[in-house]
Amino acid sequence: MSIVALAGQGNSSVALEILHDVAAKNNVKITSPTEQEAYLAVLQAADATAKLVNDLPEYIDPRLAPVPTVGGPRQFQKPDPANNSLNAWSNHAELRAEKPLSNLLEGKTIAIKDNMSVGGLPYTCGMFPDTHKDGKYPISPIDAVVVQRVLEAGGTIVGITTCENYSLTPMSYTSANGPVQNPWLKNHTTGGSTSGGACLLAVRQARANGVPGLENAGLDIDIQIGGDQAGSIRMPAGLSGVYGLKPTHGLVPYTGIAGLHPMIDHAGPMAHSVDDCALMLTVLAGYDGLDPRMTPESPLRSNVTQYHEQLAAFAKISPQPGKGLKVGIISESLTSPGTSPEVASVVEMAAMKHFAAAGAEVSRVDVPMHLLGPAIWTAATRNHMASLAAAGRIPDILSHNLPHFQPKWPLDQEMFELLSHHNPAVINIILSQTFLNEKYGPEVQAKAHRHVFQLRAAYDKALEEHDVLITPTTQTVAPPHPDMRREAEGGSSIMDKMMLAVGSTNNTCPFNVSGHPGLNVPCGWAKSRDGTGVLPVGMQIVGKRWDDLTVLKAAKAFELGGGGLPKWPGASSGL
Repeated sequence: MSIVALAGQGNSSVALEILHDVAAKNNVKITSPTEQEAYLAVLQAADATAKLVNDLPEYIDPRLAPVPTVGGPRQFQKPDPANNSLNAWSNHAELRAEKPLSNLLEGKTIAIKDNMSVGGLPYTCGMFPDTHKDGKYPISPIDAVVVQRVLEAGGTIVGITTCENYSLTPMSYTSANGPVQNPWLKNHTTGGSTSGGACLLAVRQARANGVPGLENAGLDIDIQIGGDQAGSIRMPAGLSGVYGLKPTHGLVPYTGIAGLHPMIDHAGPMAHSVDDCALMLTVLAGYDGLDPRMTPESPLRSNVTQYHEQLAAFAKISPQPGKGLKVGIISESLTSPGTSPEVASVVEMAAMKHFAAAGAEVSRVDVPMHLLGPAIWTAATRNHMASLAAAGRIPDILSHNLPHFQPKWPLDQEMFELLSHHNPAVINIILSQTFLNEKYGPEVQAKAHRHVFQLRAAYDKALEEHDVLITPTTQTVAPPHPDMRREAEGGSSIMDKMMLAVGSTNNTCPFNVSGHPGLNVPCGWAKSRDGTGVLPVGMQIVGKRWDDLTVLKAAKAFELGGGGLPKWPGASSGL
């Protein structure tokens, strides 16, 4: 059918004044009658084709249909505020597959981050109802692939945990649920954006250590499924004293999860032990046929490494399981701006002591480009992040988006006031996208993408001489929450809130763009910023792309060499 014929079907609402308006927005004038006629027909045809598709019935790939669960239609319950004192739970459930395909996760309680689709349950992404298009939380019609795989492996999903507003901050004060509290020291962040899950894992350990005041924190969990774009698995794991793995980019499918940018989107496990991280990676990894983040290097499900079995076999090596392992501590990560000397010292001393005790060789290694990693991460993603994360735009490569997720857009004054108070990071990406696109166009982002390959090569070179690389996961221990009262009422300013996050992902975000796997391992304690107590310190172990197994083995060697999170020294410890 010709353009003219298609445009002429029915009475098009696209009139000449709309053509002039569209042309003006592209900095041109169309004055010739013949040009006007031709281009008006083009717009009318575009409108007709878009309407044709828009009027089609919804299609959802049947591969994302919710897994049939015990008890018929899925049920959920909002947590009782009196039993959710740390604001970690978003919704409770008890989901078990009617016919699991394996028993790998039998008996394990698993929670899902609230930016992941769980069929039949509300989907909030940490946002306020007002920032969803129709003003209420949608019910997901699909299971994210990671949710399916948990259920098929016999796990019990016990609910959805709080994530940060738009899943967009490394702190834990922005969720519509309210600030998520660190179990080790109240009024301090757990880290974000997988804040609720880190909290609920840490609750169990804090209770076992005798930390008071956790009676009303609610149910704790065995494993959390988290998401990570700049450190949102590793940072909360590090600040809360648990394990958290960001796998190699493309190893675990991201289908059914709200993303920030396909290049940096990762999903992975958080747990009490490296063993459970390995077990869950076995369950989650492998090609799904829907996620464009996966590449020819992504293994088919039938070819996925049995990480838990390989790790268990490795742990039986004695007396020095780490013998032959070469560990490189990235020098720049210990002294970069904003790094606490105490945190850097705890990480380096723990690495030197416990890897050596396991028989590994430990030394420093210089990777100067590590200091440029955060800038490359920012420039490579910021031109599009607001459109993808806040406006609901889907990536330009074929992917199965979330049929139920329609964020309110464009930004208006009411949204600005709400988000500026609760999560200025969202306003930051919106303003930055507009500014950077207008000033630089696509050139800076294109150049940054080329430098991603340079950054990856710098890490790869260091990994030629070392099996794994080490950094502090976070530059400091968990900071106190901001005062969430309005600024006019004495609360924290916008600048105060933003400064909490500045530089906090410097050691984690570079590996989101480079794609290397990174695992947080708890390694010690340090004094809180306000001197009121002590908080966990995390060490990041990074390995070669597609060699997540060596990262897990290195963490196990560290553990067998005596490493890990020592017993809580108590609130009044002087350390």
